Amino acid sequence: MTTYAEGLTWGEGPRHHAGALWVSDPQGGKLWTDASGTWEGLALDSQSNGLWFLPDGRLAAAMQRECRVGIWDGTGFGEYADLQHVATGPLGDMVGDSQGGLYVDDVGYAAHLGEEPKPGRLIYVRPNGDAVIAAEGIEFPNGLAIIDDGQTLVVAETWRQRLIAFDIDSKGALSNRRPYSDLRATVSLEARPDGICAAEDGGVWVATLHAHTIAHVRENSLINTIDTGDAFPIACCFDAPTSRLYATVAYSGGLPIMEAIARKRVHSTVEVFDV
Repeated sequence: MTTYAEGLTWGEGPRHHAGALWVSDPQGGKLWTDASGTWEGLALDSQSNGLWFLPDGRLAAAMQRECRVGIWDGTGFGEYADLQHVATGPLGDMVGDSQGGLYVDDVGYAAHLGEEPKPGRLIYVRPNGDAVIAAEGIEFPNGLAIIDDGQTLVVAETWRQRLIAFDIDSKGALSNRRPYSDLRATVSLEARPDGICAAEDGGVWVATLHAHTIAHVRENSLINTIDTGDAFPIACCFDAPTSRLYATVAYSGGLPIMEAIARKRVHSTVEVFDV
């Protein structure tokens, strides 16, 4: 691994755009980027999670505890889409289509508040900003990726240790829900998918967190793996022009990762791989 950047508490939703990297740090309360030429953490009043660049170049973010999608204005995330009528829990990852639509995780329950686990859902924000429920009954929806030239949405179900897939129609609606990859069988018994991203030659890259592995899978076939040693891989993004994979990884100081998070003993870096 080659370290690209440091300073984060917990790096989520990495996106590479116009030669710069952008990463949410919901536990650190910052948005990190090197767009200015210097890696810096920009303090936020509210926590961003999933990030995505719209076709017009604007940066959108799923605001974790506010049930909305915001647009970056240089100092914070202004209003873009209100999700309060369709979201039931904290917001997670986000991915967009070529038309400007956005798919957003609704985790379904607030684990940090001690709420009992319940299934989450996917929300689709149409290009005009209207939000609708796209799919329900997903157990802890996490990473999202659009593959097959925009025809397939892949979703990580963390607690079920698998990826599922949907067909995407011309209006962004989802259908034909099906298993995509059983990561317990494909990667490792410890593989719990967190962030994912589309791979250039098909399939997806998956950050498996507890398995200390970033895996390239195409349905139930394992194409390649990257061992992250004692680091816990959180999320990833692929930059096609440079064939580089950027991944946020966490270090727990030898503690179990969830204990390290609870005790605020965790920190994260961004690593880069030539793939």
